[in-house]
Amino acid sequence: YARKHHKEYRLSEDYDALIVDYHGEATSEKAALGNLWDGKASLVVGTHTHVPTADGRILPRGTAFQTDAGMCGSYDSIIGVEVGTGMPRYEYKARHPLAQIASSPGTMCGVIVTVNDKGLADAIEPVRMGGVLSETNHD
Repeated sequence: YARKHHKEYRLSEDYDALIVDYHGEATSEKAALGNLWDGKASLVVGTHTHVPTADGRILPRGTAFQTDAGMCGSYDSIIGVEVGTGMPRYEYKARHPLAQIASSPGTMCGVIVTVNDKGLADAIEPVRMGGVLSETNHD
């Protein structure tokens, strides 16, 4: 069905910007996907590992890329769960029914991308605000 009704969509003709979010663990897979979409997407950004990477850049054909944007939540936790109630999962390989959402200050992580008239990226900047990670300036 998809092949029969497939239409080739193009940046700046059918849409102004395209973001590809790759929810995967392996950095090699994310890099491969970035190169696959280079010149066809405005941004390819990884998620899932919850840790912002320091490799934001513009690929050769104009796509912004970062291996992982990081998470929005408490980094003084086990990916958003209070340490005390989250540890049994790792100590005993079992989910603990009383796991609680972390109450410590949250950090917002992500990227800001400037896109040109062709839908490709001119710039990519990391975003880290609040919580315990070093903040980035966006004046």
